[in-house]
Amino acid sequence: MDPNDLSLLVDIHDAGNLSQAARRLKTSRANVSYRLAQLERAVGAQLFRRTTRRVEATELGLRLYQHGLAMRNELQAAHETLRSLGEGLQGRVRLSVPSGYGQMVMAPWLIAFKRAHPGVVLDVLFENRVDDLMRDEVDIAVRILAAPPPTLVARDLGRVRYLCCASAAYASMNGLPTSLAQLRHTPLITSGVVGRELRLAAYRDDQRDEVTLEPTLISEHFPFLREAILAGLGVGLVPDYVVQDAVESGAIVTALDGLRLSIFGNQLFMLYMPNRHQTRSARALIDHLLAHVA
Repeated sequence: MDPNDLSLLVDIHDAGNLSQAARRLKTSRANVSYRLAQLERAVGAQLFRRTTRRVEATELGLRLYQHGLAMRNELQAAHETLRSLGEGLQGRVRLSVPSGYGQMVMAPWLIAFKRAHPGVVLDVLFENRVDDLMRDEVDIAVRILAAPPPTLVARDLGRVRYLCCASAAYASMNGLPTSLAQLRHTPLITSGVVGRELRLAAYRDDQRDEVTLEPTLISEHFPFLREAILAGLGVGLVPDYVVQDAVESGAIVTALDGLRLSIFGNQLFMLYMPNRHQTRSARALIDHLLAHVA
């Protein structure tokens, strides 16, 4: 079998549909469809089941995909070995990090990595979506989740603590909520996801309670949420790293401290695709981030 045919299977499978595969290969969808049809005719079996939006590998298609992936990984490793002879780390690493944690905690770590490895192209996305890493061509993602997706390799980076908090001035004028139910009638400042109901879970020992939230100020930009809390616009529900220094200085005070709070999950994970070749640069970045988290 032509190695290019196996490579085509990898591109189609990872892209999820023929149109996206065509964009990656910088060719037309008709050309990709024609090449796939020719390959299926040659092997005498269907390799992908097609719908209008997606393709799904058959059992034979999945087996050939695994061979193609192994072949591509070996080729990438060989090319990397040749490029790295006598040189420092090279190549591109695409990293996706949460908007708040990435900006407010990870930024110094990433700058230190780039300073240590100037030959690496570091492509950093600040976003909170948990999407298909194959589709987005992301090498490494860091996410706050309740549980990691079962299809990805997940490294546990520890727990994130959410705080119910407000400015000292707001608290002195309006008081702070003393129960979960009071949050329904409190002007709330927090993050949210379009089209998803926002629910806050609270844990005390083995007991779990939950309340639906209706915030009056919503943003995925956590530095903005921090400023809104400091400005006294309401009660914030944010991860502790967003306001920790202001809590320590007394500018922000906290409530419901006896509860462990969670909105989208409170566990931090590093995620990457299984069986995808990791370059030396990607492995170095993984080790660098793990060292800082530790």
